[in-house]
Amino acid sequence: MQKCEKCYAQFSWSQIYKSFWWNYKPIKCNECGTTHKITIPGRFTFVSFTILPMLIFGNFLSPFNNILLTLSIAFFIFIIGTLLPPFFVTYKDSL
Repeated sequence: MQKCEKCYAQFSWSQIYKSFWWNYKPIKCNECGTTHKITIPGRFTFVSFTILPMLIFGNFLSPFNNILLTLSIAFFIFIIGTLLPPFFVTYKDSL
């Protein structure tokens, strides 16, 4: 998990997760108050864990002829994919 670059306090999973869904909202450290913004590679990491697996399954790997079943599984892949990026994205302190 990402830590504050100034005081090395660890951000919580929920802080990072909420940041994704509020248009990559900056995270403020609870200890020292430093604001951290997600990096461009961090944004690509989020997209690669969420959108890409869902689209690849839906368009290329789906063995089902039922569109509702395909969409349901793609949505499930999307939900699982959103739970992993908080462990891998990077943030930098904003000056």
